[in-house]
Amino acid sequence: MNFEIHPAEVKKMIERGEAVKLIDVREVAEHQICNIEGAELIPMGTIPEQVSRLEEEADNALLVIFCHHGARSMNVVSWLRGNGIENCVSMAGGIDGWSALVDPSVPRY
Repeated sequence: MNFEIHPAEVKKMIERGEAVKLIDVREVAEHQICNIEGAELIPMGTIPEQVSRLEEEADNALLVIFCHHGARSMNVVSWLRGNGIENCVSMAGGIDGWSALVDPSVPRY
């Protein structure tokens, strides 16, 4: 499985009703600026304490991890996979890519 997924592919998966769980690993202040409807905020620094729950969620849905531009989410995906959670990918370009390529109503910063 690839480590990254294009924002437009994520949108298509959601539209098709596929099991996808959006996880925002940005900080609370960033999330307050803009967010993707339905995404769960789990700041990057708190991921380790959520690993058991994320493992269970990955059994039922593809975890699509995103941040601002994609660097932090790639680190989180690498860490999750290193801890046995394979059903996860980083959204290329992060929320900025989502805004530019999928939903321009999401503010860019």
